[in-house]
Amino acid sequence: MNTLYLVATPIGNLEDISARALRILREARLIAAEDTRHTGRLLAHFSISTPLTSYFEHNKHTKLDKILATLALGDVALVSDAGMPAINDPGYELVRAALAAGFTVSPVPGPSAPIAALAASGLPTDAFLYLGYLPRKSSERKSFLAQAANLPYTLIFLETPHRLCAALLDLETVLGNRPLAVARELTKLHEEIWRGTLAAARVYFAEHEPRGEFTLVVGGQPISVEEPGWTETRLRQEVDSGLANGESPTALARRLAQASGLERRQIYQFILQETK
Repeated sequence: MNTLYLVATPIGNLEDISARALRILREARLIAAEDTRHTGRLLAHFSISTPLTSYFEHNKHTKLDKILATLALGDVALVSDAGMPAINDPGYELVRAALAAGFTVSPVPGPSAPIAALAASGLPTDAFLYLGYLPRKSSERKSFLAQAANLPYTLIFLETPHRLCAALLDLETVLGNRPLAVARELTKLHEEIWRGTLAAARVYFAEHEPRGEFTLVVGGQPISVEEPGWTETRLRQEVDSGLANGESPTALARRLAQASGLERRQIYQFILQETK
C-alpha cells in the first residue's frame, strides 16, 4: 500500500532538514505543499524536481480527491511552510482521509518550533501542554487561558509580533507573574530566547519592538502547599536537604510526593525554581 509521508521541513536553517526527508521528497510521486512558491525554493536549493501541488487552508477539502487519486498510484509527501505538517498547519483532514481510504500514513520527523523552544526554555519538560496560537481578541484570549490556569504543566503558545505585547498582558492577568521563555526566529540568524517572568517580558518587549514569529513557554501553576504539615517552609527545607545529599530533582520530587501527598510535577517545578 502506498504511503502519505508527513515531512518536517526547516523552521529556518536549511541544514536542519534530514537525509531521510530529502530522499522522500525526491522519491515521492507528488509533493502537496502549503505554499508551492515557498516549497519550490526549498526544492530548488536541494535540486529536487518532484511535481508540486498546493494544499492549504482554503483548498484543503477540494484537493483531497486529487491527492488520494495520486496516492493510489504512488507515495505522496505532505509539507507545510515550516516544521511538521498538521501541527498548526493544514494536514489533519488529509491524514484522516488517507487513513479512511486504507493508505499508510508515516511521519518523517524533524524541526518543530514548539519542541525546540521548550527544550531550550529552562522550564520543566517532563509534562507540557501545547495550545497553538492564542485567540486574537483579548476577551477570548482570557477565557481560553482561564481553562489552563490551574494546570501544573508547562504551557506552550504561538504568537504573532503585532499581538505579542497584548498577549503577555493577558497571560499575566490570568495566570499571574509566572516564569517564561520567549523564543523568536529559532534556528535563524537573529535567533533570540528571552527568559524571565511575564511582568519583565512585558517591560522588555514594550521597549524592544517584537519582530518575527514567537513561541511562548510559560511555567505551570505554582505548587500549592496548603496540606496539613507541609508548609512551603517545610517543603523548601526538605528540598534543600535532599539536594545537599546529592538527590536528583527527579528522585527528590518522587520521594517528597509520596511523603506529602502533593503532585510530583508541582514539586519538581518547585525544585527547579529553588535551584535557579
